[in-house]
This record gives sequence, C-alpha cells and structure tokens, in this order.
Amino acid sequence: MSGPVSGPVSAPVSAPVTAPRGAPVSVRAELWRRVLGEALGTGLLVAIVVGSGIAAANLSPDDVGLQLLENSTATALGLAVLIAVLGPLSGAHFNPVVTLVDWVLGRREPAGARLGDVAAYIAAQVTGGIGGALLANVMFGEPTAIATTDRASGAALLAEVVATAGLVLVILGLLRTGRDALVAPAVGAYIGAAYWFTSSTSFANPAVTVGRMFSDTFAGIAPGSVLPFVLAQLAGGAIGLGLAAALYPTRRSATTQP
Repeated sequence: MSGPVSGPVSAPVSAPVTAPRGAPVSVRAELWRRVLGEALGTGLLVAIVVGSGIAAANLSPDDVGLQLLENSTATALGLAVLIAVLGPLSGAHFNPVVTLVDWVLGRREPAGARLGDVAAYIAAQVTGGIGGALLANVMFGEPTAIATTDRASGAALLAEVVATAGLVLVILGLLRTGRDALVAPAVGAYIGAAYWFTSSTSFANPAVTVGRMFSDTFAGIAPGSVLPFVLAQLAGGAIGLGLAAALYPTRRSATTQP
C-alpha cells in the first residue's frame, strides 16, 4: 500500500522554499513549525492509508481487488493534498528516505540541511506515522494491536526497492527541471500507480512502514517484515538518487523551462 511517501524535497530541511513561477519566495519557517508539519503530515498520511484500508475492507469484504482500488485512490488523492498544503512549510517530506536524500544533496551547501534538523524530521515522521495508525484505529473502532500480516518476501522486497527508487526519481526529476509545482500531483499519481504495479503495494516509506505495524487491519505489516522493508526502501532511495544524479546533474530554476 502507500509509500509515502513520500513528499517533495522542494523545501530543504534548512533552506528557503522554492516558490512557483510568479509567486514570492517564502522565508524558511522555524524548525519547530517544520517539524510539527512533518509530524502532522505523516500522521495524516498514515491515517489515510490505514483508515481507507479499514473502510475498504468493511465496504467490500468479498473483493480484495476493489478494496485495493479504494485504498489506493484515497491514498493518492490524500497524499497530493498533504504535499500541496504542507510543502511550503516543511517541504512535505513525510518520509525519512526523502529527508536523507535532501541531506545528501545539500550537505556541502551553506543552506543545506543540518544533521540535527534531519534527526528532528525523521523523529517527527516516525512519531507521526505511529500516531496516524492509532488515530485510524480509534476512528473505526478497531482495537490497537500489533499487525500480524507478514509481507517480507524476495518479490516484495525487490518491489520496495523499485517503488522507492521511482519515488525519489519522480521528485528529483521534477525539481531538477524546474517543475516544482507538479510534485504534489505527480507524487500522488505515482504512489497510486505503484499500489498496483508493485507486489508490495508500494510502502516506499520507513515512517509509514513503522506506523502500519500498529494496526492489525487491511494495511498492517507484521514487526518481522518491518526491518527488511526499511532496508529495501533505503536501498531504493540510494538507487533513485544515483539515477537522478545521472539523468539530471544540475537543477534548473523554477522559472526555467525544461
């Protein structure tokens, strides 16, 4: 199910936001506001994933394909909205892989992300992800229990590498060609598609993966599958970063046509 994912690096952890064409450039918000935005966004993302999964299982109990369609549609739309709303504040990473990619790209720049900020982002994302799963459980009257769905297999782990690499490539490909405004709809569309073309249903996000461990429902993942999934996602993030560096070696400004 969802990844993730998944938000843009359009606002580096420690740098000003890149505004769309014709819009004023936003001033970087205080760290606590950005961290709160990451916690809120990741929490709502997981609530969307888990909540729509529970709703789908209730509405279409005898049709798993329809359940996945309902779950993926809600996630794709919700993720795009969250990125659009919170992107100008925190960059809408909602994903430790995206935050780490942002740090790697900006670590040699004066305005690049600092490790302390990166740690705060990741802590907020994981905490928010867990909170989002607990919130979904409560909203649907489900008991909070550790998930029992074992998802780790060779095929699923390869799918997580592919899903996460694609997510990072989508984000960086758009940012490095000056099409920042397309990140929100493109990431939502990619994750919606990746639900279907990957055997893992595209978690593509360590914080979402950890959060989903706390709901033994349609979207849950057993603890034993979490670490393999996270390692596959980190590997996919590294591959996506390498592909983006090869395909788009320099970033164009937001006002430059690709």
